[in-house]
Amino acid sequence: MGDIGKDIKSRFANDKVKALINIIYTANWLNSKQNEFFKPFGISPQQFNILRILKGAGESLKVQVIKERMIERSPNATRLMDKLCTKDLIERIPCPYDRRVVHIAITEPGLELLNDISKNFKEDILENLSLKEAKLLSDLLDKIR
Repeated sequence: MGDIGKDIKSRFANDKVKALINIIYTANWLNSKQNEFFKPFGISPQQFNILRILKGAGESLKVQVIKERMIERSPNATRLMDKLCTKDLIERIPCPYDRRVVHIAITEPGLELLNDISKNFKEDILENLSLKEAKLLSDLLDKIR
């Protein structure tokens, strides 16, 4: 089991400071793991999030709705969608009533990629936690926010 103090060779003023540093350090560690996992699929974790949002919605969504639902809200969400569109994983559907509005839909290749990713996802990043501990962690993170 890791120890943040040993991992970064540091001491902390108190346990709240240690917890905060640990959250930031762990978030970056998780982000690195995600980037490694998604690299062979040619997408980023943020692009994966967009595809999952569209699949879960079961219908096309306005760009703004997708941005609001993203886990990691990013000012470059439109650019992320541009890349997904270039790869034919999503498509833009112009609104017939308002030229300013564009809907985004997941394509068949996008759905196939999600299926391929789910088949290949074997690593359980939270394997060191029991279900009870995972729930407690989630509840504590919710409490922070």
